[in-house]
Formats: sequence, C-alpha cells, structure tokens
Amino acid sequence: MQLSELCQKVIAITKTTGAFIRAEAQSFDRSKIEHKGLNDLVSYVDKQAEEQLVKELQQILPEAGFITEEGTVTERGAEYNWIIDPLDGTTNFMHGLPLFSISIGLMQHSEIVLGVIYEVSHDECFYATKGGGAFCNDRPIHVSGVEKLSDSLIVTGYPYTDFGKTDTYLQILKAYMQQSHGVRRLGSAAIDLAYVAKGIFEGFFEFNLNSYDVAAGVILVREAGGYVSMFTDNNGDPVFDREIVASNGRVHGEMLQVIAQYW
Repeated sequence: MQLSELCQKVIAITKTTGAFIRAEAQSFDRSKIEHKGLNDLVSYVDKQAEEQLVKELQQILPEAGFITEEGTVTERGAEYNWIIDPLDGTTNFMHGLPLFSISIGLMQHSEIVLGVIYEVSHDECFYATKGGGAFCNDRPIHVSGVEKLSDSLIVTGYPYTDFGKTDTYLQILKAYMQQSHGVRRLGSAAIDLAYVAKGIFEGFFEFNLNSYDVAAGVILVREAGGYVSMFTDNNGDPVFDREIVASNGRVHGEMLQVIAQYW
C-alpha cells in the first residue's frame, strides 16, 4: 500500500474516533478522572479512544506494532510501529477547554514516515507523508516566512510532573518573552507542532515529552518546510529523546542560541 493511500485510511479512522471524543466532551463527568501520577490525568475517554484506534489500525497494517500512551497494546513490530496519543491535551478536555487532539505517527524502522493530527473541536485534520508534503483539511500548508526571532510567535509547554528544571525553563521562557512577539501555551504538543507547520507559530520548544506527543508533529513540520532538532541541535532523536525544538527553519539558530545560554 502506498503511503498516501494509507494516510487517507488513517485520516478516516482518526475522524471516527474524533467524533467519539467530541460527543463525550459534551457530557464528560470530572468525577471519572484518574491519576497516573502527579498532574498526569487519564479518563475512560483516553482509553476507549486508544482501543478504537488500535483496532482499526491493526486492520489496515496487520504487521505493525504499537507505541501507545495508555498502553492498551504494547507489542512492537519488526519494521512498522504506530505511535499513538489518543487524546493529547487530556487536561484541556477534562476542564472543557476545546483544544485537544488525536496524534498518530507511523514509524518505519527508526524513521517517521506518516503523521496525522486531528484537532477535534475545530475539525482540523493535519497530515503528512514522507516526501509528500503537509496538509490541513486537504490544503497544502507551509511554515511561515518570518526571518527573525524578534518577529516570531513562540509556543511551548510548561512542566507539570517533573519540576527539577523549572528554574532553568523559566529563564529560557523569560528570554523568549523578551526577544519575540510572545510565548503561548496551548496544552497539546501535537497541536503546537501542527500550528508551526501551518505557519501560525514560528517555533516550539519543550522538554520531558514522549514519542507519542511529537511523532506525528515532527514529520508535519519537516514536510511543511520546517526544521526539528534537539535543544543542542546534535545527533539525538527529538522523537524519543524527550526534548524538541521545531521551527520554520529561519529562526531555528536564534532559538537554539537562547536555549544554550541556560540549558
């Protein structure tokens, strides 16, 4: 199966599960919240959404394994693995803030070759395949053309479970606040990356993320003409090594310079 054909099937699966999440959001009972750890929340919606996604993805690519946030399946594939966050922005969802998404990446060996991010509340579906460009609701998207950090809007995520580097993070945050048009925090790393790909934000940075938070977004940004790296732009893997900087490429060097002053 061609990647483009596979991607369309994933989009259809994602939208079906998105409809389930959207319906549950109308009457979600906060008493059903569970805690995986400090400020690390989960609900039956996360779990059921993941189960739905896994069941459907198994049918279209039976040989693939899975890396999932909720661990409903853990079997890894020899060549292909789906990397799934069934509800990225769970805290937003539970509080009724309409910014949450489904994120699905497909990894072939060690490379992400397909990514779909569905922003549920606003029915925006972002997708990309290796060498095929990036799209939102079937329209091509590209990173912004802004050349300087001083003209940029930056997005990030705040530490919420591991506060060991909070002081360092706040120094970086202060520097970006002073050297850009501002810093936003949406509460979904997948949406953050999709909006970099769409040209809304010039850059995104965060640490202590997981592969399922960023896998789909990494290929989206790259296929939209952007650049993704570790904090030090070394040979590490921003999907699995728990720190990421993504940008339109033009301001990437300046972003790394800011981080390097404190990290």
